[in-house]
Amino acid sequence: MPGNSFGNLFKVTTWGESHGEAVGAVLDGCPAGLKLSEKDIQNELDRRKPGQNKLTTERKEDDKIKILSGIFEGKTTGTPLSFLVANTGHKSQDYSGLANVYRPSHADFTYEAKYSLRDYRGGGRASARETIGRVIAGAVAKKILGKTEVIAYVKQVYNIEAKIDPSKVKPADVEKSPVRCPDQKVANKMIQLIEQTKRAGDSVGGIIECVIRNVPVGLGSPVFDKLDARLAQAMLSIPAVKGFEVGSGFVSARMTGSEHNDPIIKKNNKVMTLTNNAGGIVGGISNGMDIVFRVAFKPAASISKKQQTITKSGKTTSIQISGRHDACVLPRAVPIVEAMAAIVLADEYLINKAVK
Repeated sequence: MPGNSFGNLFKVTTWGESHGEAVGAVLDGCPAGLKLSEKDIQNELDRRKPGQNKLTTERKEDDKIKILSGIFEGKTTGTPLSFLVANTGHKSQDYSGLANVYRPSHADFTYEAKYSLRDYRGGGRASARETIGRVIAGAVAKKILGKTEVIAYVKQVYNIEAKIDPSKVKPADVEKSPVRCPDQKVANKMIQLIEQTKRAGDSVGGIIECVIRNVPVGLGSPVFDKLDARLAQAMLSIPAVKGFEVGSGFVSARMTGSEHNDPIIKKNNKVMTLTNNAGGIVGGISNGMDIVFRVAFKPAASISKKQQTITKSGKTTSIQISGRHDACVLPRAVPIVEAMAAIVLADEYLINKAVK
């Protein structure tokens, strides 16, 4: 099965299934001499793990990281890093009734059509549990990036939207609320909506915004490897993501050139722009301004309401999905968005270093 690896010089391959023995990642291309501990990674995994609060799935997993290779005396050796996280809280029996039926908006039918078989226990590789490997690699990428800061947060849940200035968001403000929206008043409304939706057996989607600060000028390449194109691929590879926009995004379609263009100035001997409609990327290359982008997540496909579907034999039937699921995936997706952004930036940083 292709498609399990991402990156060029900084390359991560994720492995494992939702209800297998373990999940993890192999990371190749990490420079030697980087201080790295399991604690550095565990902090990020704890932000992603299930069962962390009342808004997330009830599945209980410690998600304890184990580094298997690539570390000596607390530093990376330059050889491949291998990581393992055991699956301990899965209940495969909850999925026994799904072996011969396709769940709406899941990858059940498409996986089976392509590979002639599928792991129906929690979705196998299509499960969001695969993203553990991404968060692991993202934690390492953040260490490489140093002063470059990657901060994601929930901007919108369903029709509740927070008005947030990306330049002023602090990580501590994001983590104050279980929904990971830095606007506490709006966050409380989001929480109420998610709890109400959960009780109704339904789900809601929303938007995560991400800001990347202290970005070096010159990351990204023209044409096919534009920085924004690589970020788009990274974000759209995350389960449940249906949209991506950078800077002014789709709003730019309703602007004139004079409204959208960012005036260029020089301040403190540094080239800057007065506005940032470009979102920190021009011609596919970072210009030194904050990179700002947004990611749209669909409602989680696993809901307990009755839905129409068909069996493997083509018979029309209905289904009510049992088990433990997120009514809104956004709070747990925040560290995943950060991880994929950090992976792209770390890869581009190493590429830029190699060509100079």
